[in-house]
Amino acid sequence: MKIYFSGSIRGGRDDVDIYCQIIDYLQSFGKVLTEHVGDISLQSFGETQTDDKEIHDRDMELLLQSDLVIAEVTNPSLGVGYEIARALEHDKRVICLYRKQKNKRISAMILGSEEILSFEYQDIESLKKILSLHI
Repeated sequence: MKIYFSGSIRGGRDDVDIYCQIIDYLQSFGKVLTEHVGDISLQSFGETQTDDKEIHDRDMELLLQSDLVIAEVTNPSLGVGYEIARALEHDKRVICLYRKQKNKRISAMILGSEEILSFEYQDIESLKKILSLHI
């Protein structure tokens, strides 16, 4: 199985440690095409060796190759939202994961979509249980 993992880069890297743990776990189900999302050296200004068009085209190619899209949506990101929409447009299965945050709510465009499986988790162990039941 080819898995496209999506998480915030330019929208903020507060959750990069969680992304690393998710990617590590997802590798037990198949090939994660976007391991770079969990790269702790990648800062919120994004990749510096590649221009925006190259990043877009590469990521869209990877998304189209994927069998499943997993998005961590706790930290709002325009790019992650775009990837989710494009995945749905191409009939990809999409799972969104999020943690409750004080004074923040997940977008109704995610939680209200019948096409997206969305799950709240508290920690990496609860996230693993969710994924083990839904991948």
